[in-house]
Amino acid sequence: MDPLIVLFVGPMVLLLVLAIFAGLISPKRGRELVGELRPWKDHEAMSNVDAHDTDEMLDSINDHRRRRGGRDIGEELADEAMRGTWEEER
Repeated sequence: MDPLIVLFVGPMVLLLVLAIFAGLISPKRGRELVGELRPWKDHEAMSNVDAHDTDEMLDSINDHRRRRGGRDIGEELADEAMRGTWEEER
């Protein structure tokens, strides 16, 4: 047998055998990389949580602004919509 064939084809065959052997030993590994099927998310519950969290966040921001002596976010947005400009807070 020609030594060049052994030098070039031998390592490729060895890598192929190792890849096949690794696949047979750990068949779950492929599913971990691709991802298994997950149950559907409850989008209605997620939207309820998001709406509740957003309302709480806006209420706390408005409360902080009132304590500071500023106006609510809704008032500033309404003014901005009427004027078409936005004045930065100082």
